[in-house]
Amino acid sequence: MTLGQRIAQKRKELGLSQEGLGEQLGVSRQAIYKWESDASLPEIDKLITLSKIFSVSVGWLLGVEEAPSPAEPPSGELTEAQLQMVQEIVDRYLAAQPKQAPLKRRKLVRLCGAAAVLALVVALFNLFSKLDRVTQDYNNLRYSVDNVSNSVNSQINSITYRVENILKSQNSLTAEYSTELASTDLGANTATFDIRVVPKTYVDGMTALFVARSEEETVELPVAPGEDHAFSGEITCPLTDDISLTVVLVTGDKRETQWLEDYGYLYSGSFPDLSLDGRLWFDMVHRKDNLLPASQAPWIQVENYGEEGGYRPWGWRPEPPATVQVGLFQDQKLVMWYEELEEEININGVPTTVPAWFRPREVELDPNSVYSEVLLYTDAYGRQRVYGSEAIAYDAGEGRWSSSPVHDYGEDPADWTF
Repeated sequence: MTLGQRIAQKRKELGLSQEGLGEQLGVSRQAIYKWESDASLPEIDKLITLSKIFSVSVGWLLGVEEAPSPAEPPSGELTEAQLQMVQEIVDRYLAAQPKQAPLKRRKLVRLCGAAAVLALVVALFNLFSKLDRVTQDYNNLRYSVDNVSNSVNSQINSITYRVENILKSQNSLTAEYSTELASTDLGANTATFDIRVVPKTYVDGMTALFVARSEEETVELPVAPGEDHAFSGEITCPLTDDISLTVVLVTGDKRETQWLEDYGYLYSGSFPDLSLDGRLWFDMVHRKDNLLPASQAPWIQVENYGEEGGYRPWGWRPEPPATVQVGLFQDQKLVMWYEELEEEININGVPTTVPAWFRPREVELDPNSVYSEVLLYTDAYGRQRVYGSEAIAYDAGEGRWSSSPVHDYGEDPADWTF
């Protein structure tokens, strides 16, 4: 499991909503959603707080160690299991005594038995207390080792960063350079960059070639020197989530290449930051059969975190001609589209109408498949993006439906069958 999946699992085990967990951490529900969807990572202090809330180690949250066994109670009292053990010893001892022994003998036997049991209880108590201290010492040692490891890793990363900068400076072909995203054309799905490069050593007759690699496509722009021997130009390439800009300095037959800048997630960032408040896990977690019922209130709503004016928690619909569709998918294949309606709710005592989607009929689920509720957004230019909510899969070991990550499926509509 990823860090986000572990946070989501523990949150649900504690019966916390994303908003409730966010209140304990002093962060927004949006931050919790992004952690659980692996879109961002919590800071170190938040990780430590999460580990305390969930009663697990930071290492377990990060996936570098196995889940801990339940913690022993504080020293000074026996657990239920320990008390049962003592009771069982007493019962077995008394059962082994002769049934018809004389009264005085029985009293003596009982007295001796009680003394023996008391001694055993004291011995067990001392043993469990020592085990508690050993466990605490072990946990303290692990915590110290983790702190040392984190400190060493931080120093190594800092040194590596400085060495990389020194090497880049020594090997650089440029005295200075700059790149800037000038504009994006969503209709043409392109990005335009302003680039300026000043060579470290200029030679008469030198020219430059600006190169933009956008995933599988490469665009080149020849540039002549300008004032102060600087090369400037504007290059346009397909808008994707992986764009790399380089310059090739050409002197006669000699060509030297210098990396300039990488741009990531420009395509994904051109879509609204939406979230689908799905219902699959809530509708199936307590059911003993495989029948997914038709929707019951509350309805499924789409939320927009980036809309101007702040987070919209009460339902969102795009401006036409952009559209939103919500559907049920089995192994990334459409089972049915949900129906849209207008829901009447109260916001701060004010009756408000918001859009919502609901499942119009019940569905028999296949225990060998993974099911998810998915939001398909189509913008005004016909570009599409998939937003997945929490998926469910049947856990044969537990005999019930449980959550399963859908984020690994990706946001590319080409990965889904509509």
